[in-house]
Amino acid sequence: MTPLDTLPLWLALPVALLLVIGSTLTFLGALGLVQLKSFYDRIHAPTLGTSWGTAGILLASICAYSWGAGRPILHELVIGAFVMITTPVTLMLLGRAALHRDRIEGQSGMPVWPPARPSATPEAAPDPDSSPAPAAAQDG
Repeated sequence: MTPLDTLPLWLALPVALLLVIGSTLTFLGALGLVQLKSFYDRIHAPTLGTSWGTAGILLASICAYSWGAGRPILHELVIGAFVMITTPVTLMLLGRAALHRDRIEGQSGMPVWPPARPSATPEAAPDPDSSPAPAAAQDG
């Protein structure tokens, strides 16, 4: 008999719900990776699915095994912290590297850097009446 066999119903239901939500989010992230066409679209779906999917699965694990051990099991929080920190950082690094590569190769549709800034005070066109008077011709 395992400790999970003694899990009461009031705890088994939230654990099962967290497992279903976490695995569904992870599956949707994997599905987005396969279905989306552009690289820039593809890097978002797995990142969100991995982060939130892992969080749901880890919360379910913390609840279930803390009950079974009779004490708080919190080492899964370290796993969750690493996943939540490293996944978005990896997304940013991959996105920036791909954007740099696409700009170097001259791909169309890439944002220009630095972005054009609208000037705070638009320069007025020179008024022909206010132009300086021509210099007087020198006698020579």
